[in-house]
Amino acid sequence: MVLLVAAEGRELAGVLRHCVCRERLRWGLAAAWRAVLNGQTVLLAADGPGRILAAGVVRTACQRGRVEAAVSIGWCGALDAELLPGEILVAARVETEDGTEFYAGTAPRTERPFRAGVLVTVDRVVSTAQEKAGLRERGAAAVDMEAAGVAAEAARLGLGFSCVRVVLDAAGENLGLDLNAARGENGRFSRRKILAGALKRPWRGVPELARWAWRVRVTARLLGDFLAECQLAD
Repeated sequence: MVLLVAAEGRELAGVLRHCVCRERLRWGLAAAWRAVLNGQTVLLAADGPGRILAAGVVRTACQRGRVEAAVSIGWCGALDAELLPGEILVAARVETEDGTEFYAGTAPRTERPFRAGVLVTVDRVVSTAQEKAGLRERGAAAVDMEAAGVAAEAARLGLGFSCVRVVLDAAGENLGLDLNAARGENGRFSRRKILAGALKRPWRGVPELARWAWRVRVTARLLGDFLAECQLAD
């Protein structure tokens, strides 16, 4: 089976819209499903942001069943100014921020258009255009928080690996909300802390939170529409 790994259950929502025979799995993860997508039986799972949690999802799935390939899916931030919110990026290569790890990604078979490029994985939310520009200098097209963790675990276990992401924020956009401060000791985001942060300056924070919530829903749906027409494995 193919395993689709996300950080948040909301990143899986758009894919699940296209799935049939959905079965909720009690794996001790934030979200886990077995379903049929485009004629293929797939696993979909999420357990929080960051490389460590993402790698744990892959290990858990492989302990519970036969997994042949892992696909890192979800949102990414654009580093390339030509990448726009809602566009699909398929990572030709995933690398770590320190440049010590590199993983090739296999593109899914599809008739739908997508962009290809290098994805760099970092362990924080990259929230300013200035920081994005610094990461862009290394040649990466986009940034995320989990793909290298999925890729590393897939390589260790001898699985195929792909990375399909939807752009959430453009290279020139700044995020006013401090999402890094809203992460707990386990690395997961606290919705309570996110809301509290927005309410510190409600005239700015609340509209921004609403704007990003809308974009999260739209882009998750676009990602699901794309994956629904992909052949993810042979």
